[in-house]
Amino acid sequence: MKGLYFQKSSTNEEITFVFQERENLPVIEDYYVKVQVKACALSQINTKLLAEMKMEKDFFPVGREIAGIVLDGILPLDSEDPGLCEVVRVHEHYLVHKPEKVTWTEAAGTIRDGVRAYTALHYLSHLSPGKSVLIMDGASALGMTAIQLAHHRGAKVISTAGSLEDKQCLERLRPSIARVIDVSNGKAHVAESCLEETGGLGVDIVLDAGVRLYSKDDEPAVKLQLLPHKHDIITLLGVGGHWVTTEENLQLDPPDSHCLFLKGATVAFLNDEVWNLSNVQQGKYLCILKDVMEKLSGGVFRPQLDEPIPLYEAKVSMEVVQKNQGRKKQVVQF
Repeated sequence: MKGLYFQKSSTNEEITFVFQERENLPVIEDYYVKVQVKACALSQINTKLLAEMKMEKDFFPVGREIAGIVLDGILPLDSEDPGLCEVVRVHEHYLVHKPEKVTWTEAAGTIRDGVRAYTALHYLSHLSPGKSVLIMDGASALGMTAIQLAHHRGAKVISTAGSLEDKQCLERLRPSIARVIDVSNGKAHVAESCLEETGGLGVDIVLDAGVRLYSKDDEPAVKLQLLPHKHDIITLLGVGGHWVTTEENLQLDPPDSHCLFLKGATVAFLNDEVWNLSNVQQGKYLCILKDVMEKLSGGVFRPQLDEPIPLYEAKVSMEVVQKNQGRKKQVVQF
């Protein structure tokens, strides 16, 4: 059997994707099962995290969000098997039953963003009815899932759009979003819009898609246009608010920390891999996986998926995903 792997260049910058012949699966140990893969979603690979965890290899398996017979789930970070393969071996603690009415592609295409949204809004920011939530880049796969979960919990949702197409997509959502802030032209003031929408109180929860850390002269033009400055996020955050950030290199200066202190606000980092880093979290993780599947089956989650692609196109599609050039979730169908 062939599987898709990625390989880093000697300069440690470029990533190439290659198909490799796999050896036969080892004998199944206790609590391990074989899964016949029916669909596998494609997500960016965090090579920096792999390096920090000392998990780099000459060839690293690609594809972790799988759906298949008998079960489906997210392969752990240290899995030796690529999800982009016909059969994989996986520990039962990383699997959850797929509801009958959910398709293979829907299951694989929703599971990871569902876990990320659930982690951000439930565990890191304690979302509850009546709260106001700012979800940056709402038309992205994560943003759309987070919006649907926030609406399900009875929250008031504000979102940003990086293009006219994204803005129109968000405005068509039902339940409707309280305000869609168009940041595509670089003229919109996110903080002012949020304060206006909340009557000057600020939002209770912010889920960002990255932030600007420095002055305009030190940031790339594209990042300047689409991302708010960290000061904007702090300004629009309400008293007792929660800022959930995906910016792993966030730097807060003493004035920033003092402002957060005065508001009694918190900052949390969204790293969905933490569930697999400690066995203590295993029960919560399985609960999240099960709840994501139930919400998908119940219509709470309505994933924005691209057309399924065959395995032989996975290499090219993964290159696009790694460069963050796609909007809808890419899923390989077997």
